[in-house]
Amino acid sequence: MNSERALLLTHCAGKPAQDLDTELKEHPTVTYYISKTVNDSFDAVIADVTARLKEQGFGLLTDIDVQATLKSKIGVEMGKYRILGACNPRFAHQALKVEDKLGVMLPCNVIVRETPDQRVEVASVDPVAAMERTGNPALKATAEEVRRLLAEAVSRVGG
Repeated sequence: MNSERALLLTHCAGKPAQDLDTELKEHPTVTYYISKTVNDSFDAVIADVTARLKEQGFGLLTDIDVQATLKSKIGVEMGKYRILGACNPRFAHQALKVEDKLGVMLPCNVIVRETPDQRVEVASVDPVAAMERTGNPALKATAEEVRRLLAEAVSRVGG
């Protein structure tokens, strides 16, 4: 499986595998996130994604309520939207040993947002796409393992 197919497979977390070829045709470029949309309450999805991340060895370093922040700072109304800063300490440590400025790209952001049709989308950064920006091939194996863990967490949300 080439890297574009592998990346798209993680992007399709929670979708049937047979949809992969259709997704490749519809999305010919590599994406920068892994996502899944579920029919559940926003608060239930926040709790679920937090638990699923924990199962994969991630803790939450930050929890930003974008909806509340934009409302209080600039008076903008928007749907529910949170940014969770997830970190797997073991992999963060490995990556920082290879690339000491990598902290500018950490933690791994996971968003939970209310969609216009009242569903809830969970999307995680794709660490492989993010680490490619460093130009350091020594980060590839770590990024691939972190992507696998994040994709697993996302795919289990709502399941």
